[in-house]
Amino acid sequence: MKLEEEIKQANFKSQHQKLVVNIIYTANWLNYLHTQLCKKHNISVEQFNILRILRGQYPNAATINLLIDRMLNKMSNASRLVEKLRLKGMVERQINKGDRRACNVLITKKGLDVLTEMDKEENENRPFLANLNEDEAKQLNVLLDKLRET
Repeated sequence: MKLEEEIKQANFKSQHQKLVVNIIYTANWLNYLHTQLCKKHNISVEQFNILRILRGQYPNAATINLLIDRMLNKMSNASRLVEKLRLKGMVERQINKGDRRACNVLITKKGLDVLTEMDKEENENRPFLANLNEDEAKQLNVLLDKLRET
């Protein structure tokens, strides 16, 4: 559905203003869908992000600083998120032998299994992605990257 129909606003001051509203609306829509998927697995979107980073590092562990650097939401408290995931058995903390003040975080089999299930559900429940072919998705990625350039 077109943005104008979704928010019941026919006119915008400019295409740039419409673009900003469209990006915000679409980001909120995607976040809602993503939140629903995460809720089914008893994790938050931020915890999901931590698990995805750790899966990318697997079989190596990651430091809290690495997690912070790679998180999508830089305002999240990585240590708190890791602790919640540890209590759920999805990650384990290890003492960093090189720096006893730091700890390493490793995703567990349970964490990997949850991500595998979520990947499957994501693929099944995202038919809207078929609205864009690979070239269009690549072009949109380039344009969004360009938008953030300062």
